[in-house]
Amino acid sequence: MFYYVYVLLSERDGLFYTGYTSNLQYRLIQHNNGEVKSTARRLPFKLIYWEGCLNQQDATRREKYLKSGNGKIYLRNRLREYLKNPTG
Repeated sequence: MFYYVYVLLSERDGLFYTGYTSNLQYRLIQHNNGEVKSTARRLPFKLIYWEGCLNQQDATRREKYLKSGNGKIYLRNRLREYLKNPTG
């Protein structure tokens, strides 16, 4: 089964949320419907980044890295252009 590591941007507070799932489209719907306790008060969200992983173990490792200090730097560099102009 394929897994996805994803980064959401809260349009309410401008903060990121990083997670992983086997069904990216459904998980985004859950977040935006307030069905995920950790993000329910930060709606709505936009999916701004995702990576595919071959299994759950790789996805959890990648999620952990992206939440680390070096991972946050990696994401900031990777998303630099988007973050300059998120609407266009």
